[in-house]
Amino acid sequence: MDFGQAIKICLNKYATFSGRAQRSEYWYFFLLMIIVNIVASVLDSAIFGDIPVLYLIATLALLVPSIAAAVRRLHDTDRSGWWLLLGFIPVVGAIVLIVFFCQRGTVGSNQFGPDPLQASITTTHMARA
Repeated sequence: MDFGQAIKICLNKYATFSGRAQRSEYWYFFLLMIIVNIVASVLDSAIFGDIPVLYLIATLALLVPSIAAAVRRLHDTDRSGWWLLLGFIPVVGAIVLIVFFCQRGTVGSNQFGPDPLQASITTTHMARA
């Protein structure tokens, strides 16, 4: 999965908290959020000075899809989306979540749906044939 496909999937599944997300899908979307926030911060400095208007708008616009992508990523590792609440534990919670997000997803189907990696491999082979 490339950057464009990942962004398209995450934005199309804006508030979809079911299913699974590949590592690449999650991390490319995370990269997009970082880029958008940096650009918004630079524009805020140039236009509004110390008031983070564009940064807040960008953060609010990407909040729901980022939570949805994180929940789907946890589903891929066969964990409930409620594990995302670990983020409220300072430092340790963030480290544990990063480890979860970096782990390979469950091979084959799990309780949250079919393996998205297997589906993308099958789609790629069909497109090349």
